[in-house]
Amino acid sequence: MKRNIEKQLQSWRNDRARMPLLVRGARQVGKSFTIEKFGQEFFDACVTINFDLYPHYATAFESSLEPGRILETLSVIARQDIVPGKALLFLDEIQQCPRAIMALRYFHEMLPELHVIGAGSLLEFALAAEEFRMPVGRIQYLFMYPMTFGEFLDAVGEERARHSIVAHDTTGPFPEAVHAHLLALVKTYCAVGGMPAVVQEYRTGKSVQRCQRLQAAIAQTYRDDFGKYAKKAHLPHLQNLFQSSPKLVGKKFKYTAVDDSVPSRDLKQALELLEKAGVVYRVKQTSGDGLPFEAGASERNFKIVFLDVGLMQNLCGLCGDMLAESDILAVHAGAVAEQFAGQELVENADPFIRAGLYYWAREARTSSAEVDYLVACGSRVLPLEVKAGKSGTLRSMHLFLSQYQSPTGIKVSQTNLQFEDAIMCVPLYALETLLSLTASAVAEKQ
Repeated sequence: MKRNIEKQLQSWRNDRARMPLLVRGARQVGKSFTIEKFGQEFFDACVTINFDLYPHYATAFESSLEPGRILETLSVIARQDIVPGKALLFLDEIQQCPRAIMALRYFHEMLPELHVIGAGSLLEFALAAEEFRMPVGRIQYLFMYPMTFGEFLDAVGEERARHSIVAHDTTGPFPEAVHAHLLALVKTYCAVGGMPAVVQEYRTGKSVQRCQRLQAAIAQTYRDDFGKYAKKAHLPHLQNLFQSSPKLVGKKFKYTAVDDSVPSRDLKQALELLEKAGVVYRVKQTSGDGLPFEAGASERNFKIVFLDVGLMQNLCGLCGDMLAESDILAVHAGAVAEQFAGQELVENADPFIRAGLYYWAREARTSSAEVDYLVACGSRVLPLEVKAGKSGTLRSMHLFLSQYQSPTGIKVSQTNLQFEDAIMCVPLYALETLLSLTASAVAEKQ
């Protein structure tokens, strides 16, 4: 299955000033498969060193971090030649060998012609360890997530459908038949999700029920990981938060909503661990005054988005029949639609930079307001509201537009692409092209 990130990997391969690459992302989002596929297609050899499967590989980094000696040792124990410029050295589950991460600095300084990629599911914990010395300025990062809706379309034989989205270069509506077809595919994606193994199962048998069994198995692997990065005292809080998180998407996060009998500081630690594991993303409240969003962001007020919309549905206990009979986007008071939109915003962001999500809220006794997401279009801040259906009031958005003189607002829903005064209505399936659509809209308003 093709992944968008393959383009960035090819760009990195051809960059004369490249640095060793660390691919960061949650478990089972396709890191190892994609990197090995890339290595097999674009190099004479792809030498994979998996520190989880074969812990003895770590001995190659014990006595020296000098690249030549490391390659000589790895070549012997892996029984493969590692020729700089012709081979890709892939250090998988690199968090199991911190000295291998430190060695990346010397690969960059002393053997820059060698293509080296490291990856790992729990890499964030190794990088955050107090005793770990990160080789700053010697490593490039690439962030990987579950499959986007567009990648899902390619994988299930709907390449023409995806092309119709990408090739739509106007702010006029899609043909109604195409619009209806794409909305149906969005609802399927919301049930299946973007975990590569689940997408592969769906494209093979088209059985949502079989996909749900696989989703449950993947969710269990995340639970099994808890013991690898949390103390025993924290395990119940992690389990509780993991199970509760999908039901809290779209709401201002309150620790008491998870368990009012547990001190907030304990649940806060659990949430930070799940963030590091890539299981949840924080959506921070920000002022909306301007860019960067982080400058006006609040650490106390936030919402969350789960890793994957399919896993979210599974953990919420929705069975295949319920998903087929209901409007899946309206489930949990529209939280599924908000999850889908947040996931698309993260997954379609620049993969060389950690994606951030932000929302705007004004809390007042007489006039509270909230905009689901804020997005940047050049130097402009645009409000984005997600509606599960075709209708819905936009009072908060109009308030934001008036207060901050924003040129346009974005309503993401099941409505076809169109303009309603200062509001651009973007169908859920077109979020992949949101930046180009908003750039066109802002240009028309100027």
